[in-house]
Amino acid sequence: MNTVALHARSVRAALGFSSQKKEILHGIELQLPAGRWTSIVGPNGAGKSTLLRALAGLLPHDGEVLLHGKPLGAIAARKRARQMSWLGQNESAADDLAVYDVAMLGRLPHQPWLAPPSAADRVAVEQALRSTQAWDWRDRLLGSLSGGERQRVLLARALAVQAGVLLMDEPLANLDPPHQSDWLQLARALVAGGKTVVSVLHEISFALQADEMVVMDAGRIVHQGPCGAEATHRALEEVFQRRIRVQSLAGQWLAVPN
Repeated sequence: MNTVALHARSVRAALGFSSQKKEILHGIELQLPAGRWTSIVGPNGAGKSTLLRALAGLLPHDGEVLLHGKPLGAIAARKRARQMSWLGQNESAADDLAVYDVAMLGRLPHQPWLAPPSAADRVAVEQALRSTQAWDWRDRLLGSLSGGERQRVLLARALAVQAGVLLMDEPLANLDPPHQSDWLQLARALVAGGKTVVSVLHEISFALQADEMVVMDAGRIVHQGPCGAEATHRALEEVFQRRIRVQSLAGQWLAVPN
């Protein structure tokens, strides 16, 4: 039986300033299984990215988020950074840093203050850059890269942490179809190695390749279940107002226009 990697209890979150704040998440109750890939989907404005940021501890919220049964606030920051890595939308990094140094930032939670990278750090960074096919331009500056190349470097930075839980918000952004397929294989390999992957995806057909799916609408979870389950497909079609339908092609579930 799978244990729970992340558990949200009555999570509410608002965005905006002072009196202009608007509640985005309305009492989320959610358990995400460990050692599985869960995709979070829903229409624009459903609260997907807000939920992922709350789960990562990056957004103030009411309620509670637990990581492997412990409240996030009770876990020391460095320890939490070793246990859970993050890849967000439009992630920023200094354009004048070399690709290798950007990926090495993922090792900071493992390094003593001001200590040079260890042999283990260098191995982790090389492995991460090779897994995203970015090793060959490790000496290039981040600012010289295309959007897709940059995304692969930032993914390598998240992988270099070697965390047990990886949260990724739109990881396929700017990637061409071959590299989107590479990411899919990478996600599967991570789970096969015992990692927990949670991803927000707009590409519904890719999201359907996950193990579990969370369907959101208007700041609430309307369904959670296996990606291959008929109930999940029906919930997915409903939340997109039946403008898509889920069908099987060559043994894979795909979302196609209705």
